[in-house]
Amino acid sequence: MQATAPRVFLALAAALMLAAPAAGQKKVSEEQAVATARAALEAAPVFDGHNDTPGQLRTRRNNQINDFDFTDTTATADPATGKGAMHTDLTRLKAGKVGAQFWSVYVPHNANEAAAVQQTIEQIDVTKRLIARYPQAMRYAETADQVEAAMRDGRIASLLGMEGGYSIGSNLGVLRQFYALGARYMTLTHNSNTAWADAATDDPKHGGLTDFGKDVVREMNRLGMLVDLSHVSEKVMHDALDVARAPVIFSHSGARGVTPHPRNVPDSVLARLPENGGIVMVVALPRFINEELRQWDARRNAEIARLRVVHLGNPEAAAAAMDAWLASNPEPKSTISDVADHIDHIRKVAGVEHIGIGGDYDGMPIGPVGMEDVSGYPALFVELARRGYSQAELEMIASRNALRVLRAAEAYAASVADELPIETPINPPTKPE
Repeated sequence: MQATAPRVFLALAAALMLAAPAAGQKKVSEEQAVATARAALEAAPVFDGHNDTPGQLRTRRNNQINDFDFTDTTATADPATGKGAMHTDLTRLKAGKVGAQFWSVYVPHNANEAAAVQQTIEQIDVTKRLIARYPQAMRYAETADQVEAAMRDGRIASLLGMEGGYSIGSNLGVLRQFYALGARYMTLTHNSNTAWADAATDDPKHGGLTDFGKDVVREMNRLGMLVDLSHVSEKVMHDALDVARAPVIFSHSGARGVTPHPRNVPDSVLARLPENGGIVMVVALPRFINEELRQWDARRNAEIARLRVVHLGNPEAAAAAMDAWLASNPEPKSTISDVADHIDHIRKVAGVEHIGIGGDYDGMPIGPVGMEDVSGYPALFVELARRGYSQAELEMIASRNALRVLRAAEAYAASVADELPIETPINPPTKPE
């Protein structure tokens, strides 16, 4: 990546002056913190695990991008639909020191798996077309070597990650073809269960991974596709770790020991990461990283339900009462410090070698205060430097850990290149009448 002007980092110091180091952490001056963060991100730009720009292209533009300007998306708010401005563009990615990005070719959960397969192909297409439109800024990548080469040349290495196992239509042949199309990770579920794996935010159906689900993990390992365990249930996390022979990732998750949201990773799983070699790419989504905000959500939802009963048949009165409640109970704000707290916890339980960055930008309404969009990553690294993280540790968190994991998945695939694919039985064709 090209150098970002030092004033970007100096401006961050003023924003962070009031924050104090956590108890027991080495005090570092603002000047030292800014210099350490700047040096780390120059040496190892951010390798972000999850960005939902492709989904925004689908919902906002119906994948029509020939006249879409990705250099600046700050004016993309649409009051008619209630959508705020996008979080991501080339200008802000550069300011955020992002050197590599997994673009999420996500499609909504669809019980019609054939439709989900087609929609995922459409998202791969629009993402590749977006990358190709900006060759001076982005470069398509499929391997760790290609990522490093793109970063050396000042381009944003752009990889594809599938989110939601329904995208493969419960068929390993389809999985293999998605790998051939460039997908280098797959999140086994999204918010709902798949036919073979339980999601963290759905009622358990399978008790973890089914036998087919375990074969999905094995085949992903054989191919060199990263197994992404964000969104899955705790039992699926353990089942996948039992089966996996290559490092896993959590492309955008926090630590449940800090915020007990089901989307976050419990300590029982964090403790297994050193043996597996995997990483948690820490998310910035406020409701995953701030417990006060999560509890406020619960109180708000309870109040909505209560007022509907109290004002039964009178929605105007219920709405007015809810407005009054919100005025008296303002929504808490999540901050950069919350993100850093999750990184601290993962370092304590699993070690700094098992931490990465996976913001989830353009997959949430807005990021934490100070990290509202992709330009905010330098502020996070200044905060970590203030907490005593060394330049070498910051480089690991920024991209070196992610590159190690990607390279390890490739190495395992190479080591089993002589193994035959796992075959999936298909339904016999219907006989003509």
